[in-house]
Amino acid sequence: MPDVIFSVDQSKSMRDQDVPGHNRWHPDVPTVATVRPGDEFRLECREWTDAQIGNNDSANDVRDIDLSRCHMLSGPISIEGAEPGDLLIVDILDLGPVPQQRGDAPGQGWGYTGVFAKNNGGGFLTDYYPDSVKAIWDFHGQMATSRHLPGVRFTGITHPGLFGTAPSADLLQRWNRREQALIDTDPDRVPPLGLPPLADNALAGTATGDAADRIMREGARTVPGRENGGNQDIKNFTRGSRVFCPVFVPGAKLSAGDLHFSQGDGEITFCGAIEMGGFIDFHVDLIKGGMEKYGVTTNPIFMPGNVEPRYSEFLSFVGVSVDHDTDTNYYMDATVAYRRACLNAVEYLKKLGYSGEQAYLILGSAPVEGRISGIVDIPNSCCSLYLPTAIFDFDIRPTQEGPTAEERGRCAVTS
Repeated sequence: MPDVIFSVDQSKSMRDQDVPGHNRWHPDVPTVATVRPGDEFRLECREWTDAQIGNNDSANDVRDIDLSRCHMLSGPISIEGAEPGDLLIVDILDLGPVPQQRGDAPGQGWGYTGVFAKNNGGGFLTDYYPDSVKAIWDFHGQMATSRHLPGVRFTGITHPGLFGTAPSADLLQRWNRREQALIDTDPDRVPPLGLPPLADNALAGTATGDAADRIMREGARTVPGRENGGNQDIKNFTRGSRVFCPVFVPGAKLSAGDLHFSQGDGEITFCGAIEMGGFIDFHVDLIKGGMEKYGVTTNPIFMPGNVEPRYSEFLSFVGVSVDHDTDTNYYMDATVAYRRACLNAVEYLKKLGYSGEQAYLILGSAPVEGRISGIVDIPNSCCSLYLPTAIFDFDIRPTQEGPTAEERGRCAVTS
């Protein structure tokens, strides 16, 4: 096993660890360890909300979640010799839930998927499903099942939802400036168009005094993916993946967290993966001057891992860039098209006995594949969602006899 260079006691908040992590992006967050190119090491990770969600049958905790505390990141880790303009090579060697007995924190034998309330985070289908619900998943080796979603069992494509390098001071200023400009176009929107810096519940790692105050005041929220990587929620960042991350500050300052047992493409419920704490093993190296050599001006590039669930049969749902609720055509809008594909899949699963909320949770957490299928034929872009048929313990394919709807229980709801 690689050396653990960031350890987490899962019975404690990230704030109460011997060495705390951080939940804001800022170039001045102090590094907690230094490694060399070629090193292998392990980071232990807290679940992204700092374990605000419990293993129970109520979604009140999802409804009332405090998003200002998220994400809880392990790091930053300095890579010796890394300089701005380099590419940091990050190999994902292994990752998984907490390797210990079952406990109270997500990742200790269980995880969860949640639909966030429209007025507190929202999600891809929040206009259709504005209330909070959740499903608890039990881990059986590589498999996951849920008492809230009976009839579903699948192999997880375990991955980190979030890892990235620190932004430079200039890049951080650009993020904050342009995202505030976006928010200003509709400042009262629910959910909001963006999340500006917020000192409340900010965690500045091991920084103290004026440095900590500056990080909390200026630091960017970790919710979106950005040029440094961050919360990209790419399910194919699984074992065996190699990621080439741009370096913006000396040492690169690599941080990671938001581990997922499984996820569908898009993580459409916002908390759509099966969320957990756990561990991740990295190997790192450098390509000196790699950003210029390979034309990487922003954003990582990556080679997907070769360890993932392999499903050979899918029932696929298509959507085009038309809002059928208002009978409005949107020009080549892939977001509208993928939303429609998701909604079409939800309606189909409802015919099999699942509620709309249960179907929504399945599409966010199971290893579904989302694809941009056509992006050139004006005026309608076309997206598709591939749902593996083998994750169900009954046949979901259309037949002449029609669907047989059975009682499928219910997900955890709010009171």
